[in-house]
Amino acid sequence: MRIPRIYHPESLYQTKTCLLTEDAANHVGRVLRMQEGEQLELFDGSNHIYPAVIKQVNKKSVEVEIQDCQFDSHESHLKIHLGQVISRGERMEFTIQKSVELGVNVITPLWSERCGVKLDAERMDKKIQQWQKIAIAACEQCGRNVIPEIRPMMKLQDWCAEQDGMLKLNLHPRAKYSIKNLPEIPTEGVRLLIGSEGGLSPQEIEQTEKQGFTEVLLGKRVLRTETASLVAITALQVSFGDL
Repeated sequence: MRIPRIYHPESLYQTKTCLLTEDAANHVGRVLRMQEGEQLELFDGSNHIYPAVIKQVNKKSVEVEIQDCQFDSHESHLKIHLGQVISRGERMEFTIQKSVELGVNVITPLWSERCGVKLDAERMDKKIQQWQKIAIAACEQCGRNVIPEIRPMMKLQDWCAEQDGMLKLNLHPRAKYSIKNLPEIPTEGVRLLIGSEGGLSPQEIEQTEKQGFTEVLLGKRVLRTETASLVAITALQVSFGDL
C-alpha cells in the first residue's frame, strides 16, 4: 500500500512532533481511517519530505512524530508560468490540476474580453483558495514537494505587460513556429498564455505582439482551451524540460 502524502503549511524543519491541519486530520482519520503506528509522508513546500508515524488519533486531531528530513526534488528545470484565461465550470479546475502534475510553477487566472466567467470580489477570493487546494492535492498525488503558486486574478493586458526574462508564448492557429522549432531557447523559463473558449480578440492578439510574445502553433487542429494548455505544457517539457 502506498504511504499517504500530506501537505503541512508550516515549516517542519527540526520539528519532532506536530498536529496535522484540520483538513489533513479529517482526511487521515475519517477518510483513510488510519490508526496509531501507521506511516505518513509529510512535505512543507520546501522540497523536502518528512517520513512520519501517527502518534495519536482522535475525532478532531491527528498528532504525528517526524522521523527524518530528506531533500527530494521532483521539479523540472524548465520554469513555466501559465497565464490561463478563466474557463467555465470544472474546466479551470481540470487545467490547474493537470498543469501542476505536468510541472507548472505559477498559474495566473486571467480576465479577457471573451472570458465567459463573471465573479464578484468575494467569489474571486473563494475561487483562488479552492484552486490553491486543488494544486496542493495534485502535489500530494504526483509527488511534487513544492507547491505551485495560484496568483490573484489579473486582466490579460496587465499580465502580458509583466517583465520577468521568460520567453513569452501565445498560441495561434496561423503561427509560423511550433514549440519544437522556436526562434530561441527558453533558458529563463516560459510565460505561456492560453486564451478562453472564444480565443483572444484581435486587439488582444495585437497587444501580445507589442509585449514581445511569440506566436506558436499546436498542429493543424483547433484545441479546446483546457486541451491546449496541457498539450503546450507537455510539448515544452518534452522539448526543454524533463519529459
